[in-house]
Amino acid sequence: MRKRPRKAAERTTVSSPGRERLRARNAPRQKAVRGRLTTTVANYRDDPLYPRIRRVVATILAKGKVVPPVEVLVRVDLLAPQKLEDWRRGRVPYLERVINCNLTRLARLLRILRFHAHDLNLVPAVTAYRRWGKGPKHQLRFTKHRNPRLERAYARHFVWPGKGPFHPPASKKTPS
Repeated sequence: MRKRPRKAAERTTVSSPGRERLRARNAPRQKAVRGRLTTTVANYRDDPLYPRIRRVVATILAKGKVVPPVEVLVRVDLLAPQKLEDWRRGRVPYLERVINCNLTRLARLLRILRFHAHDLNLVPAVTAYRRWGKGPKHQLRFTKHRNPRLERAYARHFVWPGKGPFHPPASKKTPS
């Protein structure tokens, strides 16, 4: 005679320290960045990098109409101008090799820059980076493994579409 399977309520479970550790190890994990899960449109202004990025973008727009992420990295002091020139001349295999921060922080910076540029009504435009100097003008790499999303994020410039100099958009808040 076959035994019928027990229902969940009928089963008796024996808990042991080994099982608890195994259960904890296999539980789904979420990455937390400074107490948050990810940087989103709702919380990017609370990020500690946001004030620096906002100031740098304002400085760049005071002098021109285009905000390249590479220029933001230079002005935030994460990339030395000499290292940027070495990369542009083809002496460095990929840009991330000479940036002075970890890749998680760098991705967060690019994400915050994109959100802030959207709030300023800047238009994204992908730019091709070619090698400077003599010799073949091959396309430059930003990442070690040529991740297409990150390559596009680095090459995406933000352009002011207006004819005159940049002016910040009007506040969306209504006076009460």
